[in-house]
Amino acid sequence: MRWLKIWGGKADSAEVSDDFQRVLTREILKTELVRIKALIVTTSVLTLVLWTFYFLAPEQLNELWHGKFKPAYLYITLVPFILFELVVHAMVNRQLKLDRDLPIFRRYLSAFIETSTPTIALALHIDNMGSVQALGYIVPLSYFIFIILSTLRLDFWLSTFTGFVAAVQLLGMALFYHPDAAPDVDYHVIRSLIVFICGVLAGAVGVLLRRQFEKSIVAATARDRVTNLFGQHVSPQVVERLLAEGTSTTSDIRRVAVMFVDFRSFTAAARSRSPQEVVDRLDEAFAVLVEIVDRHGGIVNKFMGDGFLALFGAPFEASDATQHAVAAGREMLVAMTRNNEASSWPLRIGIGVHFGDVVAGNVGSTRRKEYTVIGDTVNFASRLESLNKEFNSQLLISAVVRDTLGEACADAVSLGEVAVKGYEQPMAVWRLG
Repeated sequence: MRWLKIWGGKADSAEVSDDFQRVLTREILKTELVRIKALIVTTSVLTLVLWTFYFLAPEQLNELWHGKFKPAYLYITLVPFILFELVVHAMVNRQLKLDRDLPIFRRYLSAFIETSTPTIALALHIDNMGSVQALGYIVPLSYFIFIILSTLRLDFWLSTFTGFVAAVQLLGMALFYHPDAAPDVDYHVIRSLIVFICGVLAGAVGVLLRRQFEKSIVAATARDRVTNLFGQHVSPQVVERLLAEGTSTTSDIRRVAVMFVDFRSFTAAARSRSPQEVVDRLDEAFAVLVEIVDRHGGIVNKFMGDGFLALFGAPFEASDATQHAVAAGREMLVAMTRNNEASSWPLRIGIGVHFGDVVAGNVGSTRRKEYTVIGDTVNFASRLESLNKEFNSQLLISAVVRDTLGEACADAVSLGEVAVKGYEQPMAVWRLG
């Protein structure tokens, strides 16, 4: 039965969420609106052209029509068809507002009524010019308009049904409604078969379009989940890797380099500036710093007012997390020096880096979760950053980071055993930069 699922265009409910189904349904209803509008516009233009010719050049119209054109033809076919499509358009719009799908029987009933319209026009044409000329003239070609536009329904069976109705009605008109000459059965059977095959092909194209919708929605949903879980900024490279490797929903212990970044005395300086100036300056500075974090393989897990928390070694393990964190910190100092030279509001940053075990995982409610890290490593990194104010420094690291880097951190200056808020024993602190 797998081929039924593939060509039916219905995603397995066990494979996708209700939100996915709802979004996909809305997208399909929107394509249905496009299809209806195309039919209304096409029919309206045709009606307008016929009316114009009827009043301005009736002889040319009769010559084109191969007989006596009557306005009743428009009343019987085109005008009612436009009104019908307007009703269907309103119905689809209503279902969109209610966030509900159209019942299946309505879809097939609509397809049947629409595809029968050329049959009515063909009957009028046969009465007017005879079956041989009418069946070989313009009206039978109008079935293809409905078959082509049925692709926008994104339903294989509905497009196939449209092709089937068109083929059967065209064949029926040829075989049973021929007041002037007996039909060529083989010719009309083959032609109707081609019409039916076109319906099948339109359905196949619709299925491919539907699959593209599904893939796009799945990709967008996955990316939204990643950005929701892993903070307010995740680089495109990290997103792609998370999508490729998957994301765990359970908490685990990780060795992570934690970096806190804060702008010193920013709140006081912001009081004399407008809110827009404050936001613009923060955005400008964050753009520089976050790009550096990205380039060194870290992620910005949280923005906190005029600062942020960055992680190196989570959610992906990294044996060189401390090297990347310190290298990023050094580069931030240089980058902010250049940035300040081009700004009327110079900013001084403070950075604290610590390395150790954290509990990393998704925390929150069933409706909203966020990837975060918890533990003493995080707390101490925050305390380190705040010590920059006391030492008039910009980049402080813990003894663990200093020992891990070794000679790569030979320029580190020891500040000795420092009393740290929240800790009973003094802690060794080192300054860089």
